[in-house]
Amino acid sequence: MSTLTVPQEVPPVSEDVEQLRKAFSGWGTNEGLIISILGHRNAAQRKLIRQAYAEAYGEDLLKALDKELSNDFERVLLLWTLDPAERDAALANEATKRWTSSNQVLMEIACTRSSNELLLARQAYHARFKKSLEEDVAHHTSGDFRKLLFPLVSSYRYNGDEVNMTLAKSEAKMLHEKISNKAYSDEELIRILATRSKAQINASLNQYKNEFGNDINKDLKADPNDEFLALLRATVKCLTRPEKYFEKVLRLAINKRGTDEGALTRVVATRAEIDMKLIKEEYQRRNSIPLDRAIVKDTHGEYEKLLLELVGHEDA
Repeated sequence: MSTLTVPQEVPPVSEDVEQLRKAFSGWGTNEGLIISILGHRNAAQRKLIRQAYAEAYGEDLLKALDKELSNDFERVLLLWTLDPAERDAALANEATKRWTSSNQVLMEIACTRSSNELLLARQAYHARFKKSLEEDVAHHTSGDFRKLLFPLVSSYRYNGDEVNMTLAKSEAKMLHEKISNKAYSDEELIRILATRSKAQINASLNQYKNEFGNDINKDLKADPNDEFLALLRATVKCLTRPEKYFEKVLRLAINKRGTDEGALTRVVATRAEIDMKLIKEEYQRRNSIPLDRAIVKDTHGEYEKLLLELVGHEDA
């Protein structure tokens, strides 16, 4: 499901490090050389490159990139080069600092990572920002948003496939009851979304549709302008069909009113090694245009080139 292409024979780390140093030397930066290396190494390989670079030159590779690059190209390359847990911590911290009720990044991280990935992100947050992610979420959010987001970022779900069908039936009924009564922030509804395994939630929501006739997200569209309901719908989507959620983020990011580079960068940097193939398939199905073609129409320069490499553009 990853769209990252790694060479069959990866050069020694020392050679990658030397080539990167060469890309920073002389007149101007050799962005193409940087893309050819970092755009084709997986997370473990990028981590080794960072370590070796620091040992060889006494400088963090991220600082070297920051000095040499700028704008959207710098942003996507820095996010991509970060260890995934560090990257999630950085994105989550930005989201708490710029919190708005339409900001879904915290929920996205909480709901699309595995339990261990979310735990590692919380540990990275603690190490980097000297406080907990939960503390910042509690501080920067309020009301119904805090009631949902705090347990989501604190969660450690069972990751297996086992499902209790008796529980699925009773919780489907409970969810329907709460939604029918417009008790959208009820603690039982939030408990189910924030603590149950993804397999169990899927079973409950399938039961919900079978018994009550509607997809749960249809019933959560009672007020299209309600931002808490929008967050609830996105939560359900992230937990059950993340490729549909990310397709929508990309669709909204690449549109005729201008590109949301922040969202485009985030999705490509965080999903290229995970499920970008599924997201691309969903994007093509929904928009009748390949994602890489949409990227070409809306971006340019080295930023465009790196995005295309990461989403597996065959002609890149």
